[in-house]
Amino acid sequence: MATLLYRLGRVAFRWRWFVTLLWVAVLGAVGFAAVKAPAAPDDGFTMPGIESQRAFDLLEQRFPGTAADGASARIVFVAPNGEKVTATENRAAIEKLVTAAADGAQVASAVDPFAAKAVSKDASTAYSTVTFKVKADDLSGAAKTHLERAIDTARDAGLTVEVGGDALATQPAAGGSAEAIGIAIAAVVLLITFGSLAAAGLPLLTAILGVGISMSAVLALGSAFGLSETTGTLATMLGLACGIDYALFVVSRYREERQKGHAPREAAGLAAGTAGSAVVFAGLTVVIALAGLSVVGIPMLTKMGLAAAGAVLLSVLISLTLVPALLGFWPDAVLSRRERKKGMRRANGENGGSRWARIVVRRPIPVLLLGVIGLGAMALPALDLQLGMPGDEAKSTSTTERRAYDDLAQGFGPGFNGPLTIVVDAKKADDAKSAVATVSKEIAATGGVVSVSPARFNSAGDTAVFSATPATSPTDEKTKQLVQTIRDERSGIESKASGASFEVTGTTALNIDVAQKVQDALIPYLALVVGLAIVLLLLVFRSLLVPLKAALGFLLSVLAALGAVVAVFQQGHGASLLGVDQTGPIMSLMPIFLVGIVFGLAMDYEVFLVSRMREAYVHGDGPGEAIVSGFRHSARVVVAAALIMMAVFSGFIGAGASMIKMIGFGLAVAVLFDAFVVRMAIVPAVLSLLGNKAWYLPSWLDRILPRMDVEGEALSRKVPVPTAGTPTAPLTPVP
Repeated sequence: MATLLYRLGRVAFRWRWFVTLLWVAVLGAVGFAAVKAPAAPDDGFTMPGIESQRAFDLLEQRFPGTAADGASARIVFVAPNGEKVTATENRAAIEKLVTAAADGAQVASAVDPFAAKAVSKDASTAYSTVTFKVKADDLSGAAKTHLERAIDTARDAGLTVEVGGDALATQPAAGGSAEAIGIAIAAVVLLITFGSLAAAGLPLLTAILGVGISMSAVLALGSAFGLSETTGTLATMLGLACGIDYALFVVSRYREERQKGHAPREAAGLAAGTAGSAVVFAGLTVVIALAGLSVVGIPMLTKMGLAAAGAVLLSVLISLTLVPALLGFWPDAVLSRRERKKGMRRANGENGGSRWARIVVRRPIPVLLLGVIGLGAMALPALDLQLGMPGDEAKSTSTTERRAYDDLAQGFGPGFNGPLTIVVDAKKADDAKSAVATVSKEIAATGGVVSVSPARFNSAGDTAVFSATPATSPTDEKTKQLVQTIRDERSGIESKASGASFEVTGTTALNIDVAQKVQDALIPYLALVVGLAIVLLLLVFRSLLVPLKAALGFLLSVLAALGAVVAVFQQGHGASLLGVDQTGPIMSLMPIFLVGIVFGLAMDYEVFLVSRMREAYVHGDGPGEAIVSGFRHSARVVVAAALIMMAVFSGFIGAGASMIKMIGFGLAVAVLFDAFVVRMAIVPAVLSLLGNKAWYLPSWLDRILPRMDVEGEALSRKVPVPTAGTPTAPLTPVP
């Protein structure tokens, strides 16, 4: 591996014009394809294999012309100054709005609250639901404007009018400024680390190029594979972070080889052969974790994972080819000013990394206990984890969606914001109306159900849908129990309905089902990615204990990160500091995101740091000195890489959406815990306690496993380090 990549690095350095123009041509070709490609169809969020999804599918089949997940606007009216909405003037204003809304483009229906009895008991509040034929993303500007004007007219009449639902909701942007902030902080970290504008700019340039190609590819292939810009969000985040980090490691190793006295082209080859080998295996661990997201069974998550895996693979390729090529254009510019001025080798003296490693090696037990106990304490809130999907209740009170949510809860009860949708299939029933009435009556009598709406039949008269309002809020644990109770009593209810069957769906039930499916998939997913990564690390380090230690350290850091997320976003500790307006359940996909993404990134640091220890050990250092040597060469770069990752992820904490804040915060603290506590403290402490046993591999297994030579042992024999008497390589480009 090292020899092959060494040759690749030398070739890229030598043919730098060809390699650079090739990558620019790839960007141009993919970008042109993205511009010409048709827009990807919006296949929405689907979750095969759960009851909520089956009910949605049945609705789309039996109620043609109206999408089961079509956009809707729930318009909430509150009478002013203690008046009633049933007062003559207020009622007239509401009915005028409903009539105007029904005449709007793309509208399927607009419900009169007085006809539908959608008025609170004290008559202070009423609501009307406007349903559209298309999804929110497909609503025309004219349709939205028409509804907004009707709402403004009702407000002018003195009513307080707020709007919930997704029809008029504004979607906070996840990228843009967040990514710009991350890039800016990354640039500062790189400049401090390298002391050279060229060295700081090169990783940024190559990472941005990789993200450009990745996102263009997503858009170009969108119509063929159902990809969209949303699918590419994760690819952008990881492509940027990994692209910077991988280039950072190659450039750092190039500078190190130049300090040893190697010529620029030789240094580029050695950097690709050593740091490049670590990049390959680190990238593969990330790809394994991302591709493994497909086992969860959520099509959107599978697409996001595969798109992000492609972006990471692209980052690896760019680091191995384009980075050496660009080093060929500026072989001396990436060196620090002191190195360019002196033009001489520096001895491997002490630095902050080696001094820290010596402290850990001398006192491994206190460091290990402090790290494990600290992360264990951070992980404790995870025991209180409640999965769900934050809705309008998690938005700022400055939004009309949040105010509509609060008004409905005050006027109709907390469960009114999360009604359960009951879909009754009466196709096999002798009397469809009687069967539906029986199902409605039985569900209305279920404890925890406040009311049920009148059933609405399709044109064929064989399918009906009605709503059941719980007594508790959508995120309350009692609502989850109610859904389970209704489903448990299904057989008894259906036996009374003589041939009819029903299923429970709606946003609340869907969130409950998604949370359960993700929870069921978490252990198999964890076993898959950890198992495959242990095998991969076994090949890299040729050790039994190092891969196991790496996996256990990851589990500790990801649990601590999950605990921090629960503490802030669910329990509310420090939530105001992050601009979180309302605490609630943790997004259902958050544990999967944390496990998948953080595992890959954690293995990055493991490979980069421990591979240098392995390299020193193979070249003759003792166990303790190998740890110190690994930290001397890698600690500063790993710290910089972690800070860059944290900067990229932390930029998303400033986003408007609570879910995006949660993802950014969770990933940032996970990198913090894993890089600075696990890899910088627990890993050297454990390796110090294990001594030579850390690198033990049974002889029979040693014979079976292929030799990957990540530490570059073959290169050290092929390309010896220049001796002290050898003239230092000139600071000039070499053809």
